[in-house]
Amino acid sequence: MPPYKAKLKAQKTLCAGTTAFYFEKPAELEFEAGQFFNFTLLSPGDMDLEGSTRALSIASAPHERNLMVAMRLRSTAFKRALNSLPLGTELLLQGPFGWMTLPRHSTRPAVLLAGGIGITPFRSLVWNEAELLSARRIHLFYSVRVPEEAAFLEELQEMEQYNSRYKLICTVTQPEKTRMAWRGETGRISIEMLSKWIPDLGVPVYYIAGPPEMVTGVRQMLIGSGIAEEDIRAEEFYGYE
Repeated sequence: MPPYKAKLKAQKTLCAGTTAFYFEKPAELEFEAGQFFNFTLLSPGDMDLEGSTRALSIASAPHERNLMVAMRLRSTAFKRALNSLPLGTELLLQGPFGWMTLPRHSTRPAVLLAGGIGITPFRSLVWNEAELLSARRIHLFYSVRVPEEAAFLEELQEMEQYNSRYKLICTVTQPEKTRMAWRGETGRISIEMLSKWIPDLGVPVYYIAGPPEMVTGVRQMLIGSGIAEEDIRAEEFYGYE
C-alpha cells in the first residue's frame, strides 16, 4: 500500500476533551468502514518517546467527502503538534489496516461495544451501514463516564431515525458526576445489560473497541458467558483516555 498525503482542512470540538480533525481525502485512497491509518507528522518538531506517528481509526464512512479522525487531547507531543497545525498542512497516511470491519456477504447481527474514544471506528460502521441500506441488525453499546464526554452522541441517536435495524444504547458509568439530566442506562456494560436488548446472545458477532482494560474485561465477560472466541473482534486504544 503506497503512502498518501492528506491536507488538514478543519478541526472541531466534539465534546469535553475530544476534537475531530478533518482531512482532504486523496482521490485514490480507499478503506473499509472500521479501519485505521497511520498518521505521520512531516515536520514534527520536538517529539516525545512515542514519536511522530499515530494509528488513528477513521471515524468517517467511506462515502463521506472528507477523512475524519477524533481523539482525546492528552498532553503528548504528537497531539499538541497536531492540534496546533495550520490548516492546509499535509500529513503522511499509511494503510488502511485493521479488522474491525463487517462482513460484506453476511447479514448476521453485529453488537458493537465501545468505551470512550473507541467509538470512532463504530461511527464509521454505523454511517456506512445506513448508506448501504444494509439489512444487518446492529446494537451499539457506548460506555462513557459522563454524557458530556460522549463524542458523536447526538448524531448516533438521530441515526435510529434513518436505520430501523440499528439501536444505540449509551450507558454512563459515573452518573453522579454529570451536570446533565440522564435517563439512559447506567453502569458498565454487562451481560445483564446485553441480555436486556438482545434476545439470543449467541447469534451476533461482537466488536469491542476502547481502552485496553475495558477491551480485556469485556472480552473475558463475553467468553465467560459462552460466546465463541471466533465471534469476538477487538481493538485496543492505548493512551486515549
